[in-house]
Amino acid sequence: MGVGPLERVIARSGGQAIDLATFHGHVRALAAQLPAARHAVNLCQDRYRFLVAFCAVALRGQVTLLPSSRAPTVVAEVMERHAETYALGDAAIDPPPAAYWRLPAALASVQGPVPQVSEDAVVCIGFTSGSTGAPKPFPKTLAAFRTSNAQNLSAVADLWGDATPSIVATVPPQHMYGMEMSVVMPLLGDACVHGGKPFFPQDVAAALAQMPAPRLLVTTPVHLRALVESDVTLPPLAGYVSATAPLEQTLAQAAEARFGGQLRETFGSTETCIFARRRTALETAWTPLPGVWLQPQPDGTLVHAPHLPQPVALADLMEVQADGRFHLRGRQADLLEIAGKRASLADLTRRLLAVPGVRDGAVLQLEPDQMGVRRIAALVVAPGMSEQQVLAQLREAMDPVFLPRRIRLVAALPRGETGKLPRDAALRLLEC
Repeated sequence: MGVGPLERVIARSGGQAIDLATFHGHVRALAAQLPAARHAVNLCQDRYRFLVAFCAVALRGQVTLLPSSRAPTVVAEVMERHAETYALGDAAIDPPPAAYWRLPAALASVQGPVPQVSEDAVVCIGFTSGSTGAPKPFPKTLAAFRTSNAQNLSAVADLWGDATPSIVATVPPQHMYGMEMSVVMPLLGDACVHGGKPFFPQDVAAALAQMPAPRLLVTTPVHLRALVESDVTLPPLAGYVSATAPLEQTLAQAAEARFGGQLRETFGSTETCIFARRRTALETAWTPLPGVWLQPQPDGTLVHAPHLPQPVALADLMEVQADGRFHLRGRQADLLEIAGKRASLADLTRRLLAVPGVRDGAVLQLEPDQMGVRRIAALVVAPGMSEQQVLAQLREAMDPVFLPRRIRLVAALPRGETGKLPRDAALRLLEC
């Protein structure tokens, strides 16, 4: 667990460069201290400690559970559904989860052989958000991660060439995208990761400055917009990666113009891991990663990939071109048909975000009213604009039958730490 020479720097944390030999010592020591169990929920906030705990859990023959959120209720539900589960973390939590085990303030080190686990060992289980039912588990083996990591490198490695990239991530390691790009990549590839999880633009700039070039920023559209709209100066970047929500082409172009380098957007899910990429500033079609091909279905798409034991069905509707590239056409559940006309919530949201002055927003379809009608509404962050001004701009951008019947201006959307907007939180805000 951890490839390359023992002197390779795998992470920088607390101002210190941590080589592979030190990392292995931390993993061996922590594995010996962990409680006996079958599963562990890794709540570590420091990315290096998450990496150590992840490998220590695997070395003990246990499986890391990755709930879709670190919200106490979500964590508790996952722990209740899996026997012999404890939670571990690096901070005081009030109130703590059941069977909470806190990492020591100073990590001990134990000498010994390189930590190894079987290639076919299930090292973690990711869970879907449960927006369409109970969260579904998707086991990930070390072999699958090794294959998907090679695919991911093919999508971004040309940004830094033969050098060792320094990764700074704003997305938490518990999210599958954060796991792939900021945990698996430094573990199974020649990369070094920053131990923090910077949030504000100044924090991102400071974290990048602490890392040697070439630098790769792993982020989300929400964080990217905040960076572009701030007055922060970033050190030179080899490139950036964005995921978790659709990235507007205008935002991608603005980021490249402001900070230089190339911005690669990746497409994936908890079920599939990353399987496609595009340079959003220049192209709209997605290019599947090596060995990946898509099979459209009436209600979604089957994803075939070398790292998947079997094809995985997604609810996303995709239009596949003759060369294998594809365009995303939304989800069956997001498609609207009114007065014989069709549209998708994703496209309506894209048109809303394109309105000058709108900084963030989302178009939603409400639950049925007393007449059984599901009306369209919008949450909008647009300082200095009125609802009438937003609506007037939307009349120029979309068919009148799809205009939101209600527009609510808010200071900010209740997005999670990966930038996603939970539907229940959005509906509560509309009801205020």
